Amino acid sequence: MTPRRTLIAGAAGRDFHNFNVAFRGRDDIRVVAFTATQIPDIEGRVYPAELAGEGYPDGIPIRAEEELADIVREEEIDDVVFAYSDVTHEHVMHIGSIAMAAGADFRLMGPRSTELRASKPVVAICAVRTGSGKSQTTRHVASVLRGAGKRVAVLRHPMPYGDLTKQAVQRFERYEDLDAADATIEEREEYEPHLAEGNLVFAGIDYGAILERAEQEADVVVWDGGNNDIPFIRPDLHLVVVDPHRPGHELRYHPGETNLRMADACVVNKIDTAPEEGVEAVLESIRSVNPEAAIVRAASPFEVEQDTHEIAGKRVLAIEDGPTLTHGEMSYGAAVLAAKAGGASELVDPRPFAVGSIKETFAKYPHVTQLLPAMGYGRKQMEELRETIERSDADLVLIGTPIDLRRVIELDKPALRVTYRLQEIGEPTIAQLLAERGIIDSP
Repeated sequence: MTPRRTLIAGAAGRDFHNFNVAFRGRDDIRVVAFTATQIPDIEGRVYPAELAGEGYPDGIPIRAEEELADIVREEEIDDVVFAYSDVTHEHVMHIGSIAMAAGADFRLMGPRSTELRASKPVVAICAVRTGSGKSQTTRHVASVLRGAGKRVAVLRHPMPYGDLTKQAVQRFERYEDLDAADATIEEREEYEPHLAEGNLVFAGIDYGAILERAEQEADVVVWDGGNNDIPFIRPDLHLVVVDPHRPGHELRYHPGETNLRMADACVVNKIDTAPEEGVEAVLESIRSVNPEAAIVRAASPFEVEQDTHEIAGKRVLAIEDGPTLTHGEMSYGAAVLAAKAGGASELVDPRPFAVGSIKETFAKYPHVTQLLPAMGYGRKQMEELRETIERSDADLVLIGTPIDLRRVIELDKPALRVTYRLQEIGEPTIAQLLAERGIIDSP
């Protein structure tokens, strides 16, 4: 039998996982290439032979998604597998149309084909969009589990931006582990808050090996999802965060709608800052497509590390989480809210001061205006971020990112950090849901 020639369209995450669990080691399928998008400088690399396994002595090339049609024709591709997240349903079918017009079949892979099975209880925290509030929800879940006496291992959605062979299985327990791994800002934003609260974090590329390692050290595995992707591990409790600041997105983005329809419980977050009509709209979406899901209502109150009077009258440069602003399409975050609440005289527009890839980011995402996305996918981009901040004429910098940027970038201006947490409102609570599934004792 001639192997079916396959291309996996991805963004250095879900695509590698799908290959590892569904294609590696098969004689009937030959993965000819990956394509890459969303993340800078991913294309041009190679998925290494050490990870690809027997049959791929030269590894698998990673090419730009813009080359998709040419690759399908030149390599006589039979199947294009779509394997990345946080894009509109329309975008998915544009890629499908390109693939089919070039002569290939187009395929999506669901949880039955891609989820791993764990020997320990698994709680998955996913979302309908990037920036919905997974991070604070995951930290809250881990806190409840620790409070119940459980050892917790957090498995974070992949972020392999460095040497792929070295990143096959990663374990983080201390900040020094991040330094040793030369973690990017994007990686630190996801890992550092967990480490600060005493959570053990695993990540990497080979999630079969990662899960096996985590189960040796934990009573409960917590899946900390990325973007709005579906879980890599089959959950015993699947929590999905929805965002009333972006009502309707829960039914328009892939694979966020899949998460919504699969959820055991939906966390309606940010009800303290979202308009009432936004809250009602997302509640109606939940009722319409997943009426059996429990609904947890929650706020995300922010705290400034010092008194907000420090903000009053200042010209403030607000820095927010990069992916939330870019493909997450948010136009504000905790730093902007803190600036307005604290009486800032104005928000400084960073665009005139942007350099290099930061300037390119503003051109690519024109909805981002009077705030600065904390882009830092590598050392060069981190330096361009630092220079952009330095060039600005702000009186004060408000850092609304999940990590304290001052740990990785030397700032020449006064800066305050804005943090946020999950605050459950009413019942059911997450603790009650965990108890119902037998993961912890009844609170």
